[in-house]
Amino acid sequence: MHQKIAREMNLSETAFIRKLHPTDNFTQSSCFGLRWFTPASEVPLCGHATLASAAVLFEKIKNVNNTLTFVTLSGELKARRAEDSIILDLPLYPAHPQDFHEVEDLIKTAIGDTLVQDIRYSPDTRKLLVQLSDTYKRSFLENLKVNTQDLPQVENTGKVKGLILTLKGEPGGQTQAFDFYSRYFAPWVGVAEDPVTGSAHAVLSSYWSQQLGKKDMHAFQCSHRGGELEISLRPDGRVDIRGSTAVVLEGTLTA
Repeated sequence: MHQKIAREMNLSETAFIRKLHPTDNFTQSSCFGLRWFTPASEVPLCGHATLASAAVLFEKIKNVNNTLTFVTLSGELKARRAEDSIILDLPLYPAHPQDFHEVEDLIKTAIGDTLVQDIRYSPDTRKLLVQLSDTYKRSFLENLKVNTQDLPQVENTGKVKGLILTLKGEPGGQTQAFDFYSRYFAPWVGVAEDPVTGSAHAVLSSYWSQQLGKKDMHAFQCSHRGGELEISLRPDGRVDIRGSTAVVLEGTLTA
């Protein structure tokens, strides 16, 4: 049933919140089950769909708690109120150096002769992170034409389920400064480009923290619905990601 609904919704991810016990209700309870589905399959983590789920419970259902816990395939995730935004507590996933020749066909298919500075692989999430050359600016990443249609045929081993393109940020001037930019593609699970991707930032946060020597960062996802995120790495090996959301599609939760 979940997959059929997600296919009909045809969004990057559709989130399903459920009560864990018969006595729970969406207004008073603080712990819920949460699953995410793309139009093609269930996925183990989706940060922005978790953000949206918390926003619905906080803002539409008027849940009385300041912190919500979601039981998911990636363990327990917490979302807490923070003024006009929500802070997500997500796992932090390391990305290891990846030999270019092993993924050359994938990268060439996706972005052609675009200059690449670094390549990393996250085995926990099966995401491939590609840092573009520092010679490029944000506008280049925003306008880059990425061929996602052929990627599932080029990489069909199951090793890669998502492609992250990222770029080092630019110093502030007339525009706001960001530490890094990104875009995310997952045609292997039926999502050509995911415009808002918390799970990718669980990998990006680890990578850019190492590259920049920073624990607190300001990120921007370059897409038509993307936006800025405040990122803070925690001593316990997790990451707090602060963002905001607006509920644009409304349905009914049965209490």
